[in-house]
Amino acid sequence: MRNVISRINNLYTFVSSFYEILNTTMNKEQIYTGDQERMARYCKALAHPARVFIMDYLANNSNKCCYSGDMADELPIARSTLSEHLNELKRAGLIQGEINAPYIKYCISRTNWEEAKALLAKFFDRDSQPENQSSGSCSIK
Repeated sequence: MRNVISRINNLYTFVSSFYEILNTTMNKEQIYTGDQERMARYCKALAHPARVFIMDYLANNSNKCCYSGDMADELPIARSTLSEHLNELKRAGLIQGEINAPYIKYCISRTNWEEAKALLAKFFDRDSQPENQSSGSCSIK
């Protein structure tokens, strides 16, 4: 009987702790802005050289259809690996694909691409704005 009571107490402690964590998480205020979340999603998608290559390839061939097989011929990676990279770019919203069995045609998602460019430009441009620079600013050479 003592063993059963001990197990019930342990379970109660676990459930109480879980409820407290869940409650804290649900009530936590948003720390990051929507722009920061979207920029992080785009940057994460571009954080691999193969995905940068894919975006470059699509941008340089925007006047024609780009099939995954064409990209596979250009990249020294397995087709399954290429597929994973394409899926990561699609999840981020940077590209879109259209299935014409047995081929998949890809292109840049212009709306999200323009948004990513604007977010990154805004992020990096602040260094060149004189009003944000004070005489005591950190400058490491």
